[in-house]
Parts: sequence; C-alpha cells; structure tokens
Amino acid sequence: MFTRATAPEWHAGRMARTKQTEMREGVELTNLDAALFSGADATKRDLIDYLEAVAEPILRELAGRPLSVVRVRPGQPSFMQKNLPDYAPDFVRRTTVWSDAGNREIHYPLCDDLRTLLWFGNQRAVEYHPTLMLPDIATDPAERTEILAGRVTHLVLDVDPPEGGGFDVVIASARLIQQALADSGLAGALKTSGSKGVHVIVPVVDLELPDAAAATRALAARAERLDPDVATTAYIKADRGGKVFLDATRSGGASLACAYSPRVRPGTPVSFPVPWEDLDDVTPLDFTIRSVPSMLDGDPWAASLPSPQQVPGDVIEEGHTIPVARVAAMHEGKRRKRAAEKAADGG
Repeated sequence: MFTRATAPEWHAGRMARTKQTEMREGVELTNLDAALFSGADATKRDLIDYLEAVAEPILRELAGRPLSVVRVRPGQPSFMQKNLPDYAPDFVRRTTVWSDAGNREIHYPLCDDLRTLLWFGNQRAVEYHPTLMLPDIATDPAERTEILAGRVTHLVLDVDPPEGGGFDVVIASARLIQQALADSGLAGALKTSGSKGVHVIVPVVDLELPDAAAATRALAARAERLDPDVATTAYIKADRGGKVFLDATRSGGASLACAYSPRVRPGTPVSFPVPWEDLDDVTPLDFTIRSVPSMLDGDPWAASLPSPQQVPGDVIEEGHTIPVARVAAMHEGKRRKRAAEKAADGG
C-alpha cells in the first residue's frame, strides 16, 4: 500500500523556492513561506503542496459532506470553523444544515474540487473534518435547508490513549475492536488519527441514526469486555483508571478528521490508513505532510475499506440497553456534585 520515506525530494525542491505569492488552479496563494504554526516543522507552502499531492484521495472523503476545518492564524491558537465566511469566493459550494443542538442554521462549505481545497489551504485550514452523515434535502424547497438525517454511512470507534500512554496500548486496544467486530460478523478499516490514537471505521448500510449510535456503543462495550484491564468505555476521564478510552460517541452529525487530513500537532502529522497486518510496525509520526506524498500508491484508504455491511440485530439491541455516554455522564456529574456538597455540609 505504501513505502516509507523520510525526506522526499519534492520537498527539498519546494523549499528552495522563495516566491511568496503564486496562482494555482486560479487561486491566489499568499505568504507561502511563512511558518504554518509553532512546532509544525512546515510552511504554508508545504501545506499547499501536500493538499495538491493528495487531492484525489482526500476529495473522495470530503465530497458531498458538510465540512468543518481547523484553521491556524499566525500567532493565534487554532480554531474550528463550521460556518463558511461571507468573503468566500462563489466557486466554494455551501449547504445549510439545521443544528438541533445549537438551535440554529450552520452554513457549511462543501469541498468537492481541487480549487476549493487549495482555497482552504490558503486560508490556513490544516485539518478537514467532514460529517459522518450525508445531508438530505428538506421537504420544503422554499427553505433550501438540508438536514443530517437517515443517511449513516459508517460507524466510528475512536481509540484514545491515556495521558502518557504509548502507542503499544493503542495497538492492543485496536486489536480488541478488531476481534469484537469479527465476533459480531463485521469488519472495519484502520487509520491513525493524526494525533496519538487510531480510528476504526465500519462502513454500514440501511442504518438510522439511533441504531447507528447504539451499534457503536455495543461494539465498544464488546471490545472492552475482551480485556477490561487495557480498555474502557468510561466517558468521565477520572473513571478511566489510566486505560485506553474506546470512544463510541462519534455518530450522526458529528465530524471526524478524515483520512489524509493533516493535524495541528507537532510535526504536522496526517491521519493515514494502516493495514491491520502492519499496525505493529508503525507509529503516528511516520505519517506527516512531508512523508505521506511519497507513500501514496493510489488510494490506500479506499482500498482498505470493506464494502458496506448490514449490522446484526443483536448488536443494535445490546446498544440500546447501554446509556448514551454524554447523558449518563451529565447525570453522574450532578449526582457527584450533590454528594460533595452534602459531605461539605457535614451531612
């Protein structure tokens, strides 16, 4: 699928250039030799070059999906941007999605072509987080509002190591998920998160949002039961006991850093597909905006994804018996607060 490389020749050639402004695909690119962010070990030009190099496979991940990006302005903290700014050019497509959580409309961009991708790169958009569901057109054409409903395309299990935990515990936890999937008659593909963990993606068919969320909870719980000394589904961080967190909360209108997305982390790592058989031989920093272009051989992520699968009924049924993590954590937090207040009052 890929070959390892550390110092691609194209990078050295690009770095030799000093021109600060240029045009690509009709997009004016500016301040190209400025540092991307503190600790990036990369310039804005490196980001643009990377996006151009991986345009074909990353656009497959972004096409048609409402997009949030993480941008980094010079000298400022990174921030996530969902609403497309008013100054965006007309060629950037957009879609309006109603957010129940925020009780408002969000004007998301759509990134379907290289020109749009380069425009985002020039805006210093480092991370690319498409939604996990595809939008459906609202029933009232006059509203021209789209909703994220009824089109779950894949389940996501996010493997998040504890503070100070090594990648070895991430590998062990990913293997638990792999086994839980196999025991449930399912298969998933694996990619690094671009941070310290990995994402396991399970393509699915004919699954509504509540059932998709339930199935994800059940699969995480099944993986945890295989070795509770290694992994946990405890949503409250204080309850994890230094174990790897199997995050089953990413579903529905949530977004995820897609395959090939860079991350705002030291060294500018990339979320990159890893075959299950190669998992023991990689580390997250093997995949950066400098190294990945020379590793690409077609689209290894598309090649690794299994065909969409029907989720067994028993998985969904089990998941509906497991409380929604955020809701359970909220109630538990309130209970602990009341108990602490009572203890402080001497009760």
